[in-house]
Amino acid sequence: MIIIHAGLTVQKDKEEAFLAEVKTLVEASRAESGNIQYDLKKDTEKEARYMMVEVWENQEAVQNHNTSEHFVAFGQKAASFMAAPTDVKVYAGEQVK
Repeated sequence: MIIIHAGLTVQKDKEEAFLAEVKTLVEASRAESGNIQYDLKKDTEKEARYMMVEVWENQEAVQNHNTSEHFVAFGQKAASFMAAPTDVKVYAGEQVK
């Protein structure tokens, strides 16, 4: 299982546009083969700060996602929304019962 935490700092004046665009990304990503979880979380302490929490079955699913039409399209638009570079952390894990 691959777990990805992507920290996103959005320009305050672009937050509404970001949320409109990211909605399509989230919905399409959840429908992908190999996706277990794909959620956007808003930071309750830092303004305009979000965390994308992704869980994938394996590295192949991540690679397919990273080259998907919806991910590439969002990536092309994302730079216009961001106030800082995306902070991505990738973990290998397994579910504990």
